[in-house]
Amino acid sequence: MNEFVSIHTGDQQPAVATLLLSRPPTNALTRQMYREIAAAAAALGRRDDVHAVVVFGGHEIFSAGDDVRERRTLSPAEAAVAAEHCRAAVDALAAVPKPTVAAITGYALGGGLTLALGADWRVAGDNVKFGVPEILAGLVPAGGTSRLTRAVGASKAKDLVFSGRFVDAKEALALGLIDQMVAPDDVYDAAVAWAARFAEYPPQVLAAAKASFAV
Repeated sequence: MNEFVSIHTGDQQPAVATLLLSRPPTNALTRQMYREIAAAAAALGRRDDVHAVVVFGGHEIFSAGDDVRERRTLSPAEAAVAAEHCRAAVDALAAVPKPTVAAITGYALGGGLTLALGADWRVAGDNVKFGVPEILAGLVPAGGTSRLTRAVGASKAKDLVFSGRFVDAKEALALGLIDQMVAPDDVYDAAVAWAARFAEYPPQVLAAAKASFAV
């Protein structure tokens, strides 16, 4: 039984499932949470009734990133294992054989941004802040920077990682971190609408089409 990550479907869009992160107040990501994300992503991949997935952290915040207090307690060996948990969770989300949309509210920082980049598309509120601020705490990004680099290019990725600066939604849209910017109260509904476009497509065809991008 997962404690912080759950799967939900609704009557209005039964073929669209929501993978919900719920670890108040900031959805800070721990090793347990990464394991739960990986398990939930695998479960969604097996469900024939789910044709598309929305990843949501709630109406206040997507995720402020890794739990810094937990990371500071880890030995170097434990930190390496924790980084593997992060990569495994993001890879599991990316491997879901269905279209996935991250619905981003509040903040998407560090590991939270990396997780969002594991989705196929990202919808964000116009007041959201993005960043990779680990360097400000004397840490390095737990999940690596390869997805960030693929999204914005090496030069811009290095700027974000080396400076630890935050970017607003408008700059994130220009950089390619997000695909749609909407009013804060509309984020979840906009993400569901984006995902619902694919609900009537044959799942096997969508899975094959998505797999073609991994080649």
